[in-house]
Amino acid sequence: MSDIVVQVQAEETFNNLINLRSKFIRDRRIFVPGDEMIKVLLGLGADANDLAAIQRTSSALRSDPTLPYRRSKNGRFRYNLSSSTPTLHRLEPQPFILSTKEDFVRHDSDQVREFCELDEDIQTNSILHALFKFKVFMLQGIGHDFAHRPGLDYTTLDYICTLFNVRTITNPSLVGEPALEGVHSDGADFTMTTFLGAENMTDDSAMTFVHDNRETNALPFDKTDPKYLLATFQHKDPLDTLLFVDHESKHSLNPVKALDVDQETTRDMLIFFTRKPAMAGHVSFEFDSLKKHETLPLEVDISFLSER
Repeated sequence: MSDIVVQVQAEETFNNLINLRSKFIRDRRIFVPGDEMIKVLLGLGADANDLAAIQRTSSALRSDPTLPYRRSKNGRFRYNLSSSTPTLHRLEPQPFILSTKEDFVRHDSDQVREFCELDEDIQTNSILHALFKFKVFMLQGIGHDFAHRPGLDYTTLDYICTLFNVRTITNPSLVGEPALEGVHSDGADFTMTTFLGAENMTDDSAMTFVHDNRETNALPFDKTDPKYLLATFQHKDPLDTLLFVDHESKHSLNPVKALDVDQETTRDMLIFFTRKPAMAGHVSFEFDSLKKHETLPLEVDISFLSER
């Protein structure tokens, strides 16, 4: 491929990213359809051959610590934007906690949970690396102009990202709830959700409803007040991606429903919770180590994106 073609493709990717970022800054949320997202990710260096591979990673997920209809793994990453050469690198594993004070009301709120770790099969995938790049590009445009959460350190340029790979399962004995907690937010500054795929799922499953912050926490999706409904989205195609400012609204989802009720139904997602580091007094402070992962190191160059 000639240098001129590469330069044109890079310019097209950059212009597309700028347009998407402008929409995100204006609306505080953006939904990018999968076909468009794939083009962006390829422009950010992803290999098209890795798309099928990242969709297979959910088959190796393990039992969730508190939800019987979910399989999950997670990993922690740091956007090191304060460095002269910004990178994303993987952090050592830590327990995970979300609190009622963070608008997350469920039977396991305020409970310390430990998830199995994400493996190399997904960590080495170029699609994932490009998703990390996409998200930090979007955040760089919004700066500090977003609703801040108590107890987080907004004096630093850096962010902590906890990534979950999640499979929600519905079968004859279980109904898979992507958000059993009802109306909630995720204790983050920015949440991004990317669809990997589904099997045997109805077209009206797992819709995301975005609510005004005045909506009551923990209400089921079908008990909410229509006057507080801000937007509705649905992940249907591979790499469909939703990004929003987490503390400026709340959200809920309806269940995963089966086309064939006698067969298992699955829905696979990547969920990126990104926030500033926790300070003393925050519920996550003792679980917010900045030490790099010793056995699963990862470093992704994001200097090009941070300079934009």
